[in-house]
Amino acid sequence: MSSSNSSPIRAAHVTRSFGDFVAVEDISFEVPAGSFFGFLGPNGAGKSTTIKMLTGLLAPSAGHVEILGYDIRQQALEVKRRIGVVPEDLNLFDRLTGPEYLNLVARLHGLSRQQTEQRQEELTTLLDLKTRANALIVDYSTGMKKKLSLAAALIHGPQVLFLDEPFEGVDAVAARTIKDLLAGLRTRGTTIFLTSHILTIVEQLCTDIAILKQGKLVAVGSLDQLRQENSLEEYFLELLGEDQKAQPGLSWMS
Repeated sequence: MSSSNSSPIRAAHVTRSFGDFVAVEDISFEVPAGSFFGFLGPNGAGKSTTIKMLTGLLAPSAGHVEILGYDIRQQALEVKRRIGVVPEDLNLFDRLTGPEYLNLVARLHGLSRQQTEQRQEELTTLLDLKTRANALIVDYSTGMKKKLSLAAALIHGPQVLFLDEPFEGVDAVAARTIKDLLAGLRTRGTTIFLTSHILTIVEQLCTDIAILKQGKLVAVGSLDQLRQENSLEEYFLELLGEDQKAQPGLSWMS
């Protein structure tokens, strides 16, 4: 295994095509260890496709991905043992209860019964998942499912955490709890890779960002260096060429 101290996430000339459609085109970047990396772009830019390739859920059509020094194609199991993922579509087992699901995930990661019980207790308390402990996941709200997916992603203590739109459908109180939790994880050395449309949250949390436009990487670097004196929203819209566009009105509302 190669060294992963400086860049636990490396993507080199990664492309993903679906037939004639190129969803991600020749992107290359590295994520510094211990950073909070925001991966941004408008709808359809290729963010979720990229995160699926980084986590082994989707094979690149071309290029190379390395996570913690492991080749995602050749050593996918070693990667998955060391990362946590909150995917866009969650993919929970709807006919289990929350505690049953967390117990399953913990045991798959090889945690002992004592470790499982302790971590499950701490996670369900912190994320306010105890109130519906006996309910099936199918009956959870979107916010509850997001929190359960985050708990499952954290229960084994991952070195790298991938989050695809973790704040969608989450109320303000839960969002604050999650932000504080993620900030604490980063200070302890966890590398976090985040996609989000909520630029204020990205601005509050992220140390580094990359911006994707129509499948191509148009910016990558530290948040402060890229935005300079602008807000992240201003920089983001300017980079995408959206800041000066005249917005059409509604004829019956003008």
